[in-house]
Amino acid sequence: MSYFQGNDVILHKENLAKNIYRLVIAAPDIAAFAKAGQFVHVTVPGYFLRRPISLCEADSSRGTITLVYEIRGEGTKALARLNEGETLDVMGPLGHGFTLDPGKKVIVVGGGIGVPPLLQAVKFYGANAKAILGFRDASAVILEEDFRRYGAETIVCTDNGTRGQKGFVTDALAGMVTKEKPDYLFACGPKVMLEKVAKIAADQKIECEVSLEERMGCGVGACLVCACRLKRTEEEKEYYGHVCKDGPVFPAKEVVF
Repeated sequence: MSYFQGNDVILHKENLAKNIYRLVIAAPDIAAFAKAGQFVHVTVPGYFLRRPISLCEADSSRGTITLVYEIRGEGTKALARLNEGETLDVMGPLGHGFTLDPGKKVIVVGGGIGVPPLLQAVKFYGANAKAILGFRDASAVILEEDFRRYGAETIVCTDNGTRGQKGFVTDALAGMVTKEKPDYLFACGPKVMLEKVAKIAADQKIECEVSLEERMGCGVGACLVCACRLKRTEEEKEYYGHVCKDGPVFPAKEVVF
């Protein structure tokens, strides 16, 4: 695994929704090698353990990476206090990302804070991508226009119907794949959502990849904290892989939900 580590400058900070922030960081080495679905490990001032954050975008021409994260504890709360012009210790790119296959068609399915890691994949596939994005309500919707900007037909679903379609992303997905099957399904979000997406993909015989989230220590496969249950075939016994070095993106058929 090849990665870079440095103190990188925060160029832009933006509050996208309640407790959700976007950071644009000058990190040319990471931006040059980053792939859709990978992540970085950041050191928050005052905290020993790094925080894993998925790459939302990487722009090699500008030498920037974009992170979108949610405040979930004291560490990410401290991260949200950093401002433009300050530096952040960033290590990456880490892990394995989504399949990037020119000319193929893809549907990406995101739930909540699982939406940002899918944007770079849509950036690659452009008009060959469709996006189904799910949120609690209208106030929680993020990045909708970013997905559209890269050419993807984009459907927003909210639990209460205050924005877009009312209902779950999996309901919208089930209807979409019966009309036209893509070559791939990519998904990131709550495990219950990922399991349902994987079931639709299996029933429709569509290749599916899911991005998993687990607590991490080192981020490079040394500490073995981020274990996840896997199996390569139905007959094979379960074994444990690790989200940081084996993922975070896995073929859905190999994940034990």
